Amino acid sequence: MIMTRGQRWFNVCNIVFLGVIGLSMVLPLIHIVAQSFSDAVAINAGDVSLWPVGFTLASYKLILSDPSIWAGFRNSVFFTAAGTLINLLMTSMLAYPLSRAEYLYRKAVLVFVLFTLVFSAPLIPNYLLVKQLGLLDTPWALLLPMAISAYNLFIMRSFFVNIPNELIDSAKIDGCGEFRTFWKIVLPLSKPALATMGIIYAVAHWNRYSEAVFYLSDRTWIPLQVRLREIVFTDQYGQSDVTSELLTLVSPEGVKMAVIVVATLPIMLVYPFLQKHFIQGMLVGSVKS
Repeated sequence: MIMTRGQRWFNVCNIVFLGVIGLSMVLPLIHIVAQSFSDAVAINAGDVSLWPVGFTLASYKLILSDPSIWAGFRNSVFFTAAGTLINLLMTSMLAYPLSRAEYLYRKAVLVFVLFTLVFSAPLIPNYLLVKQLGLLDTPWALLLPMAISAYNLFIMRSFFVNIPNELIDSAKIDGCGEFRTFWKIVLPLSKPALATMGIIYAVAHWNRYSEAVFYLSDRTWIPLQVRLREIVFTDQYGQSDVTSELLTLVSPEGVKMAVIVVATLPIMLVYPFLQKHFIQGMLVGSVKS
């Protein structure tokens, strides 16, 4: 296919525009990483741009020597894993019946779900509900209230709608009940959608901050984001002999940059393994047969 002059210019403009957008996102991250590996003198002098100056691991040693960082990391991993599992299970189990025409009252349920998407409850009613359910200061306060996202539910439902009815009917003819059809037929065909929803839910749980501040006063369960916020805004570090020694070698800005890297790295490491399914899942519901 031969492109016209206008098409070539359009492609060039697209490449330049997307390149600028990409650089505007990548360069700040590179700068953050460079500062996290730079020494205090270079950071305070403003000599660090996109490459570490006076390479040092002192900022990371300071953070990782704090036991509360490891406790927050463990809590965040638990909330992310358990919360994502609950989200996927609850969302798919509600989306599947809402996608089948033979189930009664599905339209009424969809209206109620849509209502929650348009009109979300404010903080005080949410807090009172969590309190009345006895979930305050328990990990369930960060898991159960966010079990289903209405937006993700509609995306999952649109994927289930595209599953051929012939497959469902064949499973029923072979003697499969509703639950067996769901587990053995529907879910295996829904891996792209589940991967997409899993990434969205996992990122939301990993970055969970406000709910932890409102619902958790017991520091046993505080996630990593709450602890890192204390470091970034109050410079509160765990007290130890290693910490006292490293405080003289690091810059507060370098420590904050290292905190950002520590909080971002786990999700960035998970994404490449789900990238293929994620890209497929982004097309969910966009093509109708």
